[in-house]
Amino acid sequence: MIGMMLEDFLDELGHDCHGVAAEVDQACDIARAGGFDAAILDCNLNGHKVWPVATILTERNIPFLFATGGMGEDMPEEFVALPRLAKPFTLEAVEVALSDLLRG
Repeated sequence: MIGMMLEDFLDELGHDCHGVAAEVDQACDIARAGGFDAAILDCNLNGHKVWPVATILTERNIPFLFATGGMGEDMPEEFVALPRLAKPFTLEAVEVALSDLLRG
């Protein structure tokens, strides 16, 4: 549901959604394939952490931010300083977060 909502927000903001993944393996495949400018990663995909996806994006120099409903206490040290988008999302919060991310 969160993915569908973000897709709607992206569309409303004039961005294309390259893909939505419900599983970490699927997200890793999308990250490896590339072809997109930035990513929003939900920290928890179907009960599994997205750290492998974040590692792939980091290695490929693709900017991303974490979408999280929690404080991220279990986040690996290398990702702690990266931007986060707190749940529940608003259209305005997504717009600001993406704008900041794409500006670099």
